[in-house]
Amino acid sequence: MSDDLNRRTFIRSTAVVSGVGLLAGCGGSGGDGGSGDGGSGDGGSDGGSSDGGSSDGESSDGESGDGDADGSAEDGGSSGSEVPAEVSDYLSNVGNFDGSVVDETGSSSVEVMVGAEGNGGNFAFAPAAVRISTGTTVTWTWTGEGAGHNVVDEGGEFESETVTEEGHEFTHTFESSGVYQYFCLPHKGLGMKGAIVVE
Repeated sequence: MSDDLNRRTFIRSTAVVSGVGLLAGCGGSGGDGGSGDGGSGDGGSDGGSSDGGSSDGESSDGESGDGDADGSAEDGGSSGSEVPAEVSDYLSNVGNFDGSVVDETGSSSVEVMVGAEGNGGNFAFAPAAVRISTGTTVTWTWTGEGAGHNVVDEGGEFESETVTEEGHEFTHTFESSGVYQYFCLPHKGLGMKGAIVVE
């Protein structure tokens, strides 16, 4: 906690010396980092240095650059720079993908809803992207909404039947690390796709 405060004080001092100068209350208006830190004044100035002042923060690369990048990843749960590019690319047209991967590493089982709201109806997997550990069993559970759905792995690792009934379950245990991209065959064109990142 005190290290974080010292870092903010150092960044603020560096900005003033370099001629940027943060006026009282002005630093809080700029930052996504402000909401993450929880403070209105100090958090805002920290956010201001990460969003608006990245070039000013170059003199303290090790402190503000790395710390802010890690902070933004933590704020999103397990998102940010940790999202593999292949996941972002694959899910780029998926309506309920917010750019983050839900971190379920360490869990022995994880549930993904099939026919969740998204893509203009009940044509989504929720969550769209999940990070798990090897040996985790994923259970896809049907909501009964959006007509018949199935779960098909792009690489042919698994495939369920097409089902409409609520409560139907399909499971697969992921024994190997990697990125698994999957879709619902009847609704792939609508963006009903998902990804499992196995570590």
